[in-house]
Amino acid sequence: MCQSSQPGLAGTAPSKWLTFRNTHSPGKVYNFANAGPKTYTYEEYFARVWLPVVHNKKVTVLLGPNYRTEQFESKTPGENPIRSMSGWNLRSYGLDVNSFVKLDSTSWLVTTSHFNKSGNMAELSLKQVPLNYTVSASFLRKKSASKEIGAGIMLNQSYKLTILPVLLFNYNFSEHSGIEMMLPKRVAWRQNLSRNDILYLRGESVTRTYYTNPTGGDNPSVYRRVDVDLGLSYNRRLGSWAGVEFSAGYRKNLTTKLVEGALPVKPSGLAMTLDFYVQPPRFKGRK
Repeated sequence: MCQSSQPGLAGTAPSKWLTFRNTHSPGKVYNFANAGPKTYTYEEYFARVWLPVVHNKKVTVLLGPNYRTEQFESKTPGENPIRSMSGWNLRSYGLDVNSFVKLDSTSWLVTTSHFNKSGNMAELSLKQVPLNYTVSASFLRKKSASKEIGAGIMLNQSYKLTILPVLLFNYNFSEHSGIEMMLPKRVAWRQNLSRNDILYLRGESVTRTYYTNPTGGDNPSVYRRVDVDLGLSYNRRLGSWAGVEFSAGYRKNLTTKLVEGALPVKPSGLAMTLDFYVQPPRFKGRK
């Protein structure tokens, strides 16, 4: 491998400098002892921008401020204990920090961090919301032009402390297909339909944690869910500056913790996501 080798394989989706995302997950049903079953649609808007802080031959550091707002769009009339979670009151203010440190011509130390404050802003101020964070460090080695492997460890503090191993594996079977794996977050089979069109068969974890205070007490409670999205994604690059990605499939719920008195009846179902992204700008200069 030459000295100019970089992490990443040919054929993967383009980098996303700016991302705007909308997600719908309809047909969720929860039961309340005094109000009966209620049907909801999860709807979410997300935005993030990546800002380079350090970029040289040895070290790259990127900051990604981001914002998410989510609501339970009620489909059943009548009062219920989580009415305040509609109207876009569930919000998250976050910062991602990613870095790549080049160890030699074929290996890198990759670190990722995510910090956020997420809560029901109809019930809590931003100061009252505890800080959630996820940090990971992994060793990545490029075995060939078509194969990357890596491993590391991840620590997550979100409602409770969790420590998990990280496994990275990217492999191109041909110039038109490959596998992309970053466990426990994502695994996908990639099929390059053309230079600008990519189809993915994927599974991806989706975790949401919001602090709430429906009773107005001194200590906030937690709404939390852990899902896995299983389905297809289609990525279409629009020239060299932008792109769109549409995903649809089945969102399997693994765990759900709602406000007191709410029991999940149908927490799994259809999920659809639409991304519009802007690719990193390219600046021309003398070589």
